Amino acid sequence: FEFDLGLAPEFAVDVTKKAIIQYKVVADMKMIDNQVKSIRKQYGKLISKDTVTKNDEITGTFVSDERELSNKTTFAIEVIKGKKQLSAIIGAMVGDTVVLKTKGLFKDDHDNEKYLGVSHEDAHGLDIEVSIKIKEVNTREMAELDQDLFDKLFGEGVITSEEQLKERIKADAEKQFEQQSDQKLLNDVVESLIENTKFDLPSDFLRRWIQISGEKEMTEEEAKEEFDRSEKGLRYQLIEGKLRAENNLQVTFEELKDHSKNMIKTQMAQFGQMNPTEEEVEAIVARIMGNEEEVKRLSEQLNTNKMLIFFKENAKLKTKEITYEKFMKEAYA
Repeated sequence: FEFDLGLAPEFAVDVTKKAIIQYKVVADMKMIDNQVKSIRKQYGKLISKDTVTKNDEITGTFVSDERELSNKTTFAIEVIKGKKQLSAIIGAMVGDTVVLKTKGLFKDDHDNEKYLGVSHEDAHGLDIEVSIKIKEVNTREMAELDQDLFDKLFGEGVITSEEQLKERIKADAEKQFEQQSDQKLLNDVVESLIENTKFDLPSDFLRRWIQISGEKEMTEEEAKEEFDRSEKGLRYQLIEGKLRAENNLQVTFEELKDHSKNMIKTQMAQFGQMNPTEEEVEAIVARIMGNEEEVKRLSEQLNTNKMLIFFKENAKLKTKEITYEKFMKEAYA
């Protein structure tokens, strides 16, 4: 018999070797004020008009024979960027058809996809002529920031002032931002560990294994290309496995059950079931634990959470406070 062995390498992992930026993303006053404005618009009154002015909303159908395009939509005048296009639309009346160039039409090219109905790929730099037949013109009278609005948003008496409303908006927004900054932190720590944890993989063995382990045997060149694509993933599997073993980061069955219970209670609360019985929750947990795919998904969630907590507590981190707008530009440039 002949055996082909690939031995796991010996190495040490140092999560403090290189400082990683931990972003604290904050909601600034501009964002909060825009959110207040959006809420007031959403809960305000629509007033029908005949003629378009700069603060209105238009409902109509964009048409282009060149692209065989016909898309009914509603948009606010404030999303229009082009001066010539604005000039053509403002003053138009219900029933009119207005011809527009799409180049520079909207402030954001992605709005070509949203309002014209073109593909995401075509939306960037779209340069065609379209027409829109105006079906409705409405202006939105913004809702007053009063107790009636606060109660509609959050329940009776929960919020009692504009100041409290802004504080709640800020807290809710920053809670959502934390999920994104956590994911960024996790990605950056993983990349740093792969780059700074030096060890040799049994490359020849792994290429041979890749070559013969699939349903269809690969050529040497195909196996080499597949190894090159997966090398980072293989390295991190070994690094993560070592960290889990040395720091007792495995997920237990009881942790999985508790995580499932908390998830179920949260979901039931969202649908108004605030106080489910223990029997109801246990019955749903039992069904989840009997579903192999669901158990795998929840285990992966818990494993990721454990690694994130470990990195937050042990890695060398440098906190940077930043607005969401700047975070998106800096973190994903």
